Amino acid sequence: MFLTFEPALRLLLRHEGGFVNNPEDPGGMTNLGVTKHQWESYLSEPVTEADMRALTADRVAPFYKNRYWNTVQADKLPAGVDNCLFDCCVNSGPGRAVKILQEVLGLTQDGIIGGQTIAAALTRSVQDTIRDYTNARLTFLKTLSTWSSFGKGWEARVVGVQAEALAFAASDK
Repeated sequence: MFLTFEPALRLLLRHEGGFVNNPEDPGGMTNLGVTKHQWESYLSEPVTEADMRALTADRVAPFYKNRYWNTVQADKLPAGVDNCLFDCCVNSGPGRAVKILQEVLGLTQDGIIGGQTIAAALTRSVQDTIRDYTNARLTFLKTLSTWSSFGKGWEARVVGVQAEALAFAASDK
């Protein structure tokens, strides 16, 4: 019934790609979707560009599991919904990702996933939740000042995440 972390991470890393250091990206130096600032915070020590370039999927997996997957209790959500939420967490933060889910579920948007949010996600149509979630996520992304620089890529990613999530939901039957 539920997607596990490993397939969700593989999909996420496929979308994230490798090392970039785009001056227009507020995240700055990034590899496998992990910014230099996030990695330094996770390790509690400074890192170099060489350290960032050397990141591997195995090295960043615990970071993603602890900081994002576990934070939003993705293991308790239906297959497909978990992937949508996880991907959004990485791009927009757990609080924003959960607020979008709560909006879609018609709940108070406090950005904290708890029993009420999980129960609502388990009782609503998974396909409808996935479609509504990705549409709401795209609506949010279009409000960002960096949309003009990154919007085309973000939109392609969200469309891809929706297709992947719907496929997970269909295979879960």
